[in-house]
Amino acid sequence: MGTLVGHVAPGFAFFALGFWHLFNHIKLHSLHGNSYSSSPWFPTSKLRYIELFLIMIGSSISISMELFIGPERHQPFDPDGTIPSNHLHNFEHSAISMTFFTYAAFAILLDKISPKAKYSLTQFLGAVAFAQQLLLFHLHSADHMGVEGQYHLLLQSAIVVSLATTLMGIGLSKSFMVSFIRSLSILFQGVWLIVMGHMLWTPGLIPKGCFIHSEEGHQVVRCSSLEALHRAKSLVNIQFSWALIALTIFAMAFYLVLVKLYGEKVTYSTLTKEDDLELEEDSDDVESQKQSKYGEPKSFIVTGKGYAAMDRERSIKEK
Repeated sequence: MGTLVGHVAPGFAFFALGFWHLFNHIKLHSLHGNSYSSSPWFPTSKLRYIELFLIMIGSSISISMELFIGPERHQPFDPDGTIPSNHLHNFEHSAISMTFFTYAAFAILLDKISPKAKYSLTQFLGAVAFAQQLLLFHLHSADHMGVEGQYHLLLQSAIVVSLATTLMGIGLSKSFMVSFIRSLSILFQGVWLIVMGHMLWTPGLIPKGCFIHSEEGHQVVRCSSLEALHRAKSLVNIQFSWALIALTIFAMAFYLVLVKLYGEKVTYSTLTKEDDLELEEDSDDVESQKQSKYGEPKSFIVTGKGYAAMDRERSIKEK
């Protein structure tokens, strides 16, 4: 993963997954606002499990790249069977992909075998995958102090949102906002990984005072002074802020467009003379139903007369 392609490829996968979920949640909420219920994944008309199959395929490719294709000797171990230091990050990245593969595989099995518990358990598996991702990026073997570490730190904030909303979704399956924010956070992970890949491994985009340096078999960004490092980190923070603003604008515009396209249509019709007569008959029926069991109407006037008679009897007794 420590290359441009190694970040852009998984970034595109997260972006596509988040966009697919965002589109389907908004469409579902627009069509069925009152009866909306979230879904951890969305089938298609031609192939029900296409989303889960793609997650499994992408995870398998990522594992293969990290453990067998990327290493120089096409295997991640030293001759004595131990893990070399420069391959630790490969095992960390592959563990994340393995967890997402597990999520997708069990989501298919749950849908086939246990439909009643598939939603909550699938959400739980998704939470495990995001928790694994957060743990390994937080305890990453790569540099935490440099420019790359700043990108990873900000990436963790998006993962935290994905994890929190996935856990909340277990008990709040009818909350559109929980699903909306979760989809947007997954999409944002993809955007940030793509930005990270280009900014860290494109020489022309390296901040002033910093340079690409090869360490332990992979390239990292180093800065010539403490001032240059602080400036580079500040630029990363600004990039994150701009990306967040752009994504917010995109999400709101996308929501408004889909609501316009798929929103529930309210139809109006003019009343005919027959409809007016039916309404008058219905109103008469309602009034007739207000009569008491003795056949007398329950009106304010009759009630008032009853109270007046009681007052006259009370005044005669007093005299």
